[in-house]
Amino acid sequence: MSELRFVRLGFGEDAVEYRAAWDKQREVHAARFADETEDTCLLLEHPPVYTAGRRTEESERPLDGTPVVDVDRGGKITWHGPGQLVGYPILKLPRPVDVVAHVRRLEDALIRTAAEFGVETSRVEGRSGVWVLGDPVEQRPALGGLSLDFDPRLTDSEFDPRLNGPEYAPSNAGQRREDRKLAAIGIRVAKGVTMHGFALNVNPDNTWFDRIIPCGIRDAGVASLADELGRDVTIEEVLPVVEKHLRDVLENADPRPREIERAAEPAPASVPAPAPAPA
Repeated sequence: MSELRFVRLGFGEDAVEYRAAWDKQREVHAARFADETEDTCLLLEHPPVYTAGRRTEESERPLDGTPVVDVDRGGKITWHGPGQLVGYPILKLPRPVDVVAHVRRLEDALIRTAAEFGVETSRVEGRSGVWVLGDPVEQRPALGGLSLDFDPRLTDSEFDPRLNGPEYAPSNAGQRREDRKLAAIGIRVAKGVTMHGFALNVNPDNTWFDRIIPCGIRDAGVASLADELGRDVTIEEVLPVVEKHLRDVLENADPRPREIERAAEPAPASVPAPAPAPA
């Protein structure tokens, strides 16, 4: 892939409103499609905001009617805000576009970033993003004084952690030693050019996630680098590390179009030999 340009849009007091950043994405996306700019990654913080991807269900939104910005990316509802590093890589991919491979590359860069800070992360089958894996189920502490055999989430597909107290809150998944998402990924590809991207929890107030069903997942929670390390970690520390690993992964990727397997052509029908002429 081509050389990757990073644009730091704003952090802290200069955090960028979500809709303004979305407009900036569309501007860069149009320029990249027209080959008027190179592959670009926008990096920023947002003021607190909930955004909902196309697959978000009503039962996953805030119960108190807090406004949500509906967006054109994949995935479900999430939160953005202070202490979270957001990246929007706007890249031109070859056709036919392999969306899953693009997501995997972003995951790779963020897994490497976490490892550099001493946090071991992984993927979870069927769930995008970067995860801190929990303890085996039998080693986790009991919830609310109940044994795991009575955990309502195991039998109730409509279990709602928003209504069931702090012991089920997504922000407390680390205390429960459950799987917890460190970085969320949601993208869109239009005209062969990517939009949206990732949100890496550096040191946010993760209780913002307790008002929603983050990414539509009811049986896991959220993590941050600061919580996992037990010390303060700043966006300023993480920025150059994220840039380094994104550059290494994305610039050295070889995103060739997928080979399309063609069905073997049927063998020509055999032609019967002519009958011998009568004697």
